[in-house]
Amino acid sequence: MQSYGVRLAEPKAGADSRRGGAGPSDHKAMTIDGMTVMVPVHTAPAFDSPYLVEKPDAFGRSVIRRDGLALGEVSFPLQPKFYGLTTADGIPYSKIAVLHGRDVLATTVLQSCIRYQSRTKTCQFCAIGQSLAAGRTIERKTPAQLAEVAKAAVELDGVKHMVMTTGTPPGRDRGAALLAESAAAVKAAVDLPIQVQCEPPDDDAWFGRLRTAGADALGMHLEAVTEPVRHRIMPGKAQVSVERYFEAFAAAVPVFGRGQVSTYILAGLGDSREDILATCERLVGLGVYPFVVPFVPISGTPLESHPTPTPAFMHAILGPLSGMLVASGLKAIDAKAGCAKCGACSALSTYERRACS
Repeated sequence: MQSYGVRLAEPKAGADSRRGGAGPSDHKAMTIDGMTVMVPVHTAPAFDSPYLVEKPDAFGRSVIRRDGLALGEVSFPLQPKFYGLTTADGIPYSKIAVLHGRDVLATTVLQSCIRYQSRTKTCQFCAIGQSLAAGRTIERKTPAQLAEVAKAAVELDGVKHMVMTTGTPPGRDRGAALLAESAAAVKAAVDLPIQVQCEPPDDDAWFGRLRTAGADALGMHLEAVTEPVRHRIMPGKAQVSVERYFEAFAAAVPVFGRGQVSTYILAGLGDSREDILATCERLVGLGVYPFVVPFVPISGTPLESHPTPTPAFMHAILGPLSGMLVASGLKAIDAKAGCAKCGACSALSTYERRACS
């Protein structure tokens, strides 16, 4: 489903799905067998998907079919209560932070990026400016706004952890300073585990500052693992080399702990199975959790027509990777916060459970 996407028989069922933004974009959260997953519904492949979710019944339950054959039942998480509130200055809470999966609060602290301003530098899969242009968010979320929304999300909707990402601003810290002040404000307002996400700052001292500020986990996302693919797909971000990422990983793990530093890898951008698994083996050896997800093309980006990876390609990666993770003691369930803990954008945690059984 995450490779092919899903068609919705009732278009209104996707009205509160994620469009644009920093990701996951053009997705909708669906609960299947008690597990909430993010599934593409507004992408080009989804329009031709063999999977169809029928119109929900009075209880919000739907049947999912593949080529007409009923496979099971799905439901959609209810809209969170905190979406109905606004800040003291009149901004809807949903423009400050959104619900991902079932119990994760996510925000893009800075909804702009120095790499997004030029098509010669931008990551070709990125839609960070789309939700801002559509008025679904604001460019800069203040620490006070984030603290206010996080507290409400915990009290009203039982949110369990928070993800703070950012577009890359000018400056050598690459957004770490914004994340540090934001994490500190949230932690002062509510006891909520936080993962912060940014490019590797030039000064490794920022890892200690982020941890002291209240960040429990750190994400530094490679997206692609080989330099040729990185320079083709993300020419601006590729100026920070893979080796610099590994230097940063090695410095960050002692600060946050094994399994609390992660990286997002998009399978299907051109890296081979062998290259992805070799990089993952190196990451796991450092204590970094490689969160491998299928690439999903986002409408309105240069890669909107790029093919998605096949289920067979994903299986060939996630099977060996899950065994690698279990053998090393790095499990999604042990992450304090972030994408690996949520797991909704990849089947990796399911493979981990199978590897443990």
